[in-house]
Amino acid sequence: MTETTYLSLRDRAVFVTGGGSGIGAAIVQAFAEQGARVAFVDVAEEASRALADRLVDAGHAKPWWRVCDVRDIGALQSAVADASAELGDFAALVNNVASDDRHTLESVTPAYYDDRMAINERPAFFAIQSVVPGMKRLGFGSVINLGSTGWQGKGAGYPCYAIAKSSVNGLTRGLAKTLGQDRIRINTVSPGWVMTERQITLWLDDEGEREIARNQCLPDKLKPHDIARMVLFLAADDGAMCTAQEFKVDAGWV
Repeated sequence: MTETTYLSLRDRAVFVTGGGSGIGAAIVQAFAEQGARVAFVDVAEEASRALADRLVDAGHAKPWWRVCDVRDIGALQSAVADASAELGDFAALVNNVASDDRHTLESVTPAYYDDRMAINERPAFFAIQSVVPGMKRLGFGSVINLGSTGWQGKGAGYPCYAIAKSSVNGLTRGLAKTLGQDRIRINTVSPGWVMTERQITLWLDDEGEREIARNQCLPDKLKPHDIARMVLFLAADDGAMCTAQEFKVDAGWV
């Protein structure tokens, strides 16, 4: 839950990829709490439906959502178009979808490599391509790409994920000038080690606890809503002069 109210987000249409669980669900909830008209896609039907039901039960507008495998660019672009037809042109896009499955250098095949890029890299570009015409009609917009601090800290065990996530900053900076001419801002938000249910279940062990204590400047664990707070700021008019930047939310990881 966010404590700050961004009046500029009320009634604005927002699209989030991978919005059904984890960080994405926190972002969807945060926008809903601001009174935005939220659309999201996710491959997980049960989690997505549960999120939508929770938001309605809490008194928020029901989000538009669809089960979508973002590896299918046609399906992703159709979802954007259909959601926009119902909610209006999108003022903000959050490219959140990702999969940090572990793998070794030796195990990667060309097919696996392409699959990792199809999830972690390619959808962001084509989602941007899909929403930009509407943002031009609005006369403004904000694109927020979710990056990662893992590759910057030389994290091991996911070289394909590291490649894909390192490209996010290139996508952000490479489009900033072009989009900026139409007052469309584009930024990267790079989370540290966020305690999603997936992370806690799969990888947070005693050594992980020691690593957090050793490397974070702040003692508290990062939660999904901490990332959502930065996303809200960049989507709102409060971030009106922020573009081509990377904003790290990592509790000061050293």
